[in-house]
Amino acid sequence: MRYSALSSLLLTAALAVASPTVVKRANPQGIDISNYQGTVDFNTVKANGVSFVYIKATEGTTFIDSYFSSHYVGATNAGLIRGAYHFAHPDSSSGATQANYFLAHGGGWSSDGITLPGALDIEYNPSGAECYGLSASSMVSWIRDFSNTYQSATGVYPVIYTTTDWWTTCTGNSASFASTNPLWIAHYASSIGTLPAGWAYTTFWQYADSGADPGDQDEFNGSLQGLKNLALG
Repeated sequence: MRYSALSSLLLTAALAVASPTVVKRANPQGIDISNYQGTVDFNTVKANGVSFVYIKATEGTTFIDSYFSSHYVGATNAGLIRGAYHFAHPDSSSGATQANYFLAHGGGWSSDGITLPGALDIEYNPSGAECYGLSASSMVSWIRDFSNTYQSATGVYPVIYTTTDWWTTCTGNSASFASTNPLWIAHYASSIGTLPAGWAYTTFWQYADSGADPGDQDEFNGSLQGLKNLALG
């Protein structure tokens, strides 16, 4: 999920150091998009074999993606399984505050078989301050605050999107969320690399920041029915 040119460069540099452990498979393919992609032809995306899409909804507590509604409606009309994501700013407000902002602006969930749990995009700080100025324990508390607030409102825990490098640096490689939150790991390589502590596998893998379809390129770790089951909760 490219926030800016700076975060994209930082992501590329960090991902280069992970050691491969899992081979990429031809699992259900997806994309994640934001206003940077502009108008998207979702019927073409679907025809290309894409099964799901994550769409940026919010950032911090001051930003609502201007394309979120059109992207969400377009993906729905094309028959794609879709979900929303929130770009975290842990330095600006509490996890609960940002979870509620996300929920109020498109980040909700329902067990309808086509809505993926909302995703918390927690990664490099676009302003450059490492770990948003938070200690590892404070970052873990922030993520828990967001996660528990989201789960209390929806009945499901949010997906956590991150990189192994960022997670190790900024949470002390916490294993606190592995038993509750699906993992979405970003690693641009032919194999997925080392995962953060506690997670035996990733649910989603962002394996490239460009490709045949708009936005970042993703895959689901499982079958199409497994993807639908995730949308059912």
